[in-house]
Amino acid sequence: MDQDWIEHRRGMDGELLGWMSPTEEGFIVIDLLGRPRTDVVDWLTAEEALESMGIGYLADPYELRLDSGEWLRVRITEISTDKITVKKDDWGALGAPQLNYSLAFPATDELRALR
Repeated sequence: MDQDWIEHRRGMDGELLGWMSPTEEGFIVIDLLGRPRTDVVDWLTAEEALESMGIGYLADPYELRLDSGEWLRVRITEISTDKITVKKDDWGALGAPQLNYSLAFPATDELRALR
């Protein structure tokens, strides 16, 4: 996480929605995965973008590129500015082996939304 990033929290419960990265021309919206989500926008537009984005995208299925080059369907289980943890999507099967992967923050292109 860049030290210049400005946190934006949801007003009703204080949930962190992401950050605004200042530039000379305005701000770039950064999501909770540490990825830029807008071009340069003004402060109000950045806040609106973070509010409309919310955090629901974290519950979506993702794909993780393994060292073999194959893509594995995963779910995000934990996010912090230190690391991102994902696990193999087991569709909630009880007793399924837990395969967890620890990724660097911000996320790289090894993690992508399931297409």
